[in-house]
Amino acid sequence: MLSTLRDAWRVPDIRKKIIFTLVILMIYRLGSFIPVPYIDAQQLSTLVNNGGIFGLFDIISGGNFGNFTIFAMGITPYINASIIMNLLVFAIPALENLQKEGEEGRKKIAQYTRYLTIALAIIQALGMSLSYQDLLIEKTPFTVFVVVLVVTAGTTLLMYLGEQITEYGIGNGISLIIFISIVSRIPSAIANIYNYVQVGTLNIVSLLLLIIFIVVATIAVVFVTEGQRKIPIQYAKRVVGRKMYGGQSTHIPLRVNMAGVIPIIFASSLTLLPATLANFFPNTAFSQWVSTYLGWGQPLTTIIYVILTVAFTYFYTAVTFNPYDIADNIKKQGGYVPGIRPGKPTVEYFTKIMNRLTLFGGFFLAVIAVIPIIVGAFMGGVNIQFGGTSLLIVVGVALETVKQLESELTMRNYQGFLK
Repeated sequence: MLSTLRDAWRVPDIRKKIIFTLVILMIYRLGSFIPVPYIDAQQLSTLVNNGGIFGLFDIISGGNFGNFTIFAMGITPYINASIIMNLLVFAIPALENLQKEGEEGRKKIAQYTRYLTIALAIIQALGMSLSYQDLLIEKTPFTVFVVVLVVTAGTTLLMYLGEQITEYGIGNGISLIIFISIVSRIPSAIANIYNYVQVGTLNIVSLLLLIIFIVVATIAVVFVTEGQRKIPIQYAKRVVGRKMYGGQSTHIPLRVNMAGVIPIIFASSLTLLPATLANFFPNTAFSQWVSTYLGWGQPLTTIIYVILTVAFTYFYTAVTFNPYDIADNIKKQGGYVPGIRPGKPTVEYFTKIMNRLTLFGGFFLAVIAVIPIIVGAFMGGVNIQFGGTSLLIVVGVALETVKQLESELTMRNYQGFLK
C-alpha cells in the first residue's frame, strides 16, 4: 500500500488528483467546525449519548451530528436517495429504460438522485427540528427555517464535494467522505479508552484483548472483502470471414460480500427505531418497556439485529446482482459455463452460487456487527457498539482507493506488447 502511494505520487497527473482530493477533504473538515445557530448543544449531546439511531448518525457524520455543524446530516440523505433510486429502477419501467440508454440515461438518474437527496435532507432536518421540543433554543418558524436551510445546504455542498472527488480526484468521493469522518474520530476514541483505563473501567488485560480483537477483525474483514468465487467461462470458436474468433477462457468474479456495509446500516436503523421513538415519549410505560426489552445490547434486540442484517444482505444482493442479465450476456457472446447448458440452467447455477456466498457474507456481517456489542458488555459497558460498522467502512474504502490508484498506475505504465 505504501509503495503504491509512493509510486502514484511520482506521476504528475495522479499527484494532481491526490492533491485535489486532499484539498476537498480539508474543506469538508473545515466545515465540520461551523455550528448551526439556535441549537441547544447540551440537549443534542444527551440524545446522542443515549444511543439509538442518533449515535449511528454521529459516527457516520464524523461527530458533525453531535456538534450539529452545517454537515450535521452528513451524507446519509444521499446514501438513502441512491438506494431508493436503485430500487425504483427495478420497480418503474421508465427508469429501467433510462438506465439502459447508456451514459446519458445514467446522468439523468444521477440528477434525480440529487433532487431526492435535497428532499430527504429537508424532511430529515424538519423532523429533527419539530420533533424535539428542547433541541432549539428559540422555537419559532424563523429559527426552524434557518436550521432546515443551513443543514440542507450543508448536505447539498457535501454531495457536490463528493461528486467532485469522484470525477476529478482519486476514489469514490462519497465513500471517502464517510471514511474521513470515521477516521477523524480515532483520536477521541483513543482518548476515551485511555480514560477508561485511568478510572479502572478497562484493565490492561481487557485492553490487550481489545487490541487483539481489532487486529483479528481487521484481517478477517480484508479477507472477506477481497474474497471472490471465480466462475469459469468458455467461449466457443467461431469463424467470421477468414478470421477465427473466440476459443479463449475467462472467469466472472463473484464477491463474497457484494452488499458491503449497507445491510448493517439498514439493520442498525430499523433495530434502533423503537429506542429512537421512545425518546419522543420519555417517562412513559412505552419508554420503560423499550429500554427493558428492546434497548441496544439486549438479547432480543441482538437477535433481531442479526436476522435483519442477513435479510438485508440477501435483499441488497438481489437488487444489485441480476443472474438473468449475466447469463443472457454470456449467451449472446457465445460463451458458456463448462458443464452447464446456456440459458435457464446457467441462471439457476449463478443463483445457487450467489445464495451460498450471500449466506456466508450475511452471517459474517452479522458477526462483525454483533461482536463489538458483546465485547463492550463484557468490558464493563465500554462504548464500541458501532465499531464493526466503522471497521467495515474504513477497510472497504481503503482497499477500494488503493485499487483505483493501482489501476491508474497500470494505465499510465502500460507500454503494449510491441515494446
